[in-house]
Amino acid sequence: MLALLLNPEDTVATALSDAAAGDTAEIILGREKTGRLVTALDAVPFGFKIAVSPMKKGSLVIKYGLPIGVASRDIAPGSLVHIHNIEGARGRGDLKENAK
Repeated sequence: MLALLLNPEDTVATALSDAAAGDTAEIILGREKTGRLVTALDAVPFGFKIAVSPMKKGSLVIKYGLPIGVASRDIAPGSLVHIHNIEGARGRGDLKENAK
């Protein structure tokens, strides 16, 4: 399975086909091979995000070289990254209220 990294700083890549837990994902940057391999820890459907770097709870999840959310729990490389382990960081009124 190939997984597309859009920026070298990204912590997640996009699955270019379905992957079952245990499958090896070859990480490419654009059309170039990176030499990085990640073993899928979960089933990762086509188009979904797979972690390529470890992320601690509260750390930024990076895609496109930009933060797209915050890890809501520790995320290991090879994990499916989706709504069960990432939270949006924009437009959340509770964050503004907690800052008061």
